[in-house]
Amino acid sequence: MSFDQKQELQVHIRWMIRRDMLEVLDIEAESFEFPWLEEDFIRCLRQRNCIGMVAEHDNRVVGFMVYELNKTRLHLLNFAVARHFRRYGVGTQMMSKLIGKLSPQRRTRIVLEVRETNLPAQLFFRANGFRAVSVLRSFYEDTPEDAYLMQYRYRAENLVQPEERITRLAG
Repeated sequence: MSFDQKQELQVHIRWMIRRDMLEVLDIEAESFEFPWLEEDFIRCLRQRNCIGMVAEHDNRVVGFMVYELNKTRLHLLNFAVARHFRRYGVGTQMMSKLIGKLSPQRRTRIVLEVRETNLPAQLFFRANGFRAVSVLRSFYEDTPEDAYLMQYRYRAENLVQPEERITRLAG
């Protein structure tokens, strides 16, 4: 199948559980030059406001996201799709799930940091409605690299349809 003929892959997005960790760590290692370690995931997910979710296809974890719930925003801390499942709509489905958690009364935006050299991620988030709002100089501990702070703002035209509300609340 050529690149432009790829079909969207339907995934089930659910909360991350302990037995997902091996697959999540594999995706993390293949996705990043400076991957999170298992301890990093555990430390983050033990916090009350930190949520981990996975995208599952055929009983296999093919993507994940970790985010923090803050008073007025969601902060996406980590996000990756398994190499062989990229460009099948997996990331977009996960992003839609996250965007569906926004509301005009409470959390109205999603923020994330992306490395200045990670052009594929920048383009992906831009295609999903994010905009770079500032440059964070020497943001990373592992390199002198800068990061772009990207933000997605809730807009009324993004309202979730009533029949999707139950799905949104379920995860």
